[in-house]
Amino acid sequence: MTLRYSDSETAIVETARRVLPAGGFGNTSSEIVIREGKGGRVWDVSGNEYVDFLLGSGPMLVGHAHPDVTKAVLEQVPRGTTFFANNEHGIRLAEAIVEAVPCAEKVRFVSSGSEADLYAMRLARAFRGRDKILKFEGGYHGMSDYGLMSLWPKRPGNFPQAAPDSAGIPASLRQEMLIAPFNDLEAAGTLIAEHRDELAGVIVEPFQRSIPPKPGFLQGLRDLTRRHGIPLIFDEVVTGFRLAYGGAQDYYGVVPDVCTLGKVVGGGFPLAAIAGRADIMAHFDRGTVGDDRFLPQIGTLSGNPVAAVAGLASLEVLRRPGTYERLFATGKTLMEGLQASMDKAGVTARVTGLPPLFDIVFADGPMNDYRDTARGDAAMMRRFNQVLRENGVMKGDNKFYVSLAHDERDVATALAAFDAAARALSK
Repeated sequence: MTLRYSDSETAIVETARRVLPAGGFGNTSSEIVIREGKGGRVWDVSGNEYVDFLLGSGPMLVGHAHPDVTKAVLEQVPRGTTFFANNEHGIRLAEAIVEAVPCAEKVRFVSSGSEADLYAMRLARAFRGRDKILKFEGGYHGMSDYGLMSLWPKRPGNFPQAAPDSAGIPASLRQEMLIAPFNDLEAAGTLIAEHRDELAGVIVEPFQRSIPPKPGFLQGLRDLTRRHGIPLIFDEVVTGFRLAYGGAQDYYGVVPDVCTLGKVVGGGFPLAAIAGRADIMAHFDRGTVGDDRFLPQIGTLSGNPVAAVAGLASLEVLRRPGTYERLFATGKTLMEGLQASMDKAGVTARVTGLPPLFDIVFADGPMNDYRDTARGDAAMMRRFNQVLRENGVMKGDNKFYVSLAHDERDVATALAAFDAAARALSK
């Protein structure tokens, strides 16, 4: 299709460049301004229509403006939008999380995945009385100083040394993070055994960005951390309620001590959570652990009732029969079609991930860890994304998020766009 650029969009983009650093919110391209979303599609302010595989970076698993979610939100808004106190909807959402997520005995709400991950690491420190956290290179655990260690290092160092990926991070924090390669159980086991008396916890995305765990990797981590009494944290901000109703820990059959949740659980509103074993979560309760071991956590919008009703409505949709079968079937068709388009055009590329969440890497060979995916041709990825957009498909810089709202028409549009992109990249 030929993209239209209206005068109003040009004016809005120019305003953004004047008032926002780099002209944007720090997320995806600042050259596009979205006007609305419905189901599996979005429209920009110039009226261009796209099949949406960005999905707000994942929260809109049931689709944009789902009628049940919208109804719940519109019923709550006239009754109040935030209280800084307990509300029934937040309590009911916590109950739903406890019922769904295997590790969840208690829940504490925050407003973002970054907050949830930060508090989960702090919680492990409070519980263990130790300082160091082991994470895996390329694992995304939010925007805290600790989370931004070895997330996307341009010059990966020697394990287990951490590399800060942002200006403004105190140099001293490098000493508090240990880095291991994802999917390498032997390396992780060596580090855990060597530093067992210093480690507060191990945090991992059970499905790291778009890289599935090797068989036995997660269970091996579970066994190692349990053996040494070290809390295992699953960062399920992305995978929670996406790979299965009980999240990745349900899908893979490995239960951590603590997990973080976000995106889907807030139904498109700012809500995230830390959930886990009652004895660990007790550190949020001064009356149980005492002043010295208490972990204060205060958030103006934590457990916000509007976000809570949106989350409850989304979870109700996800509990319906056939939901995950349909989601996986749609994603499988897209993944297979994308790989077939590249193979047919002779473009070196590997599609990696699972049907609800996958990516393409413009490189050959297996994709088992960050360094494998970092071999991908970044210029090819930028061109790929641009051609998709020109053919009516929206995605982020990386990753395809699939929603329940994506239908046969959306899939057909995407497959045609994949063919067009493959042809463009083969020239």
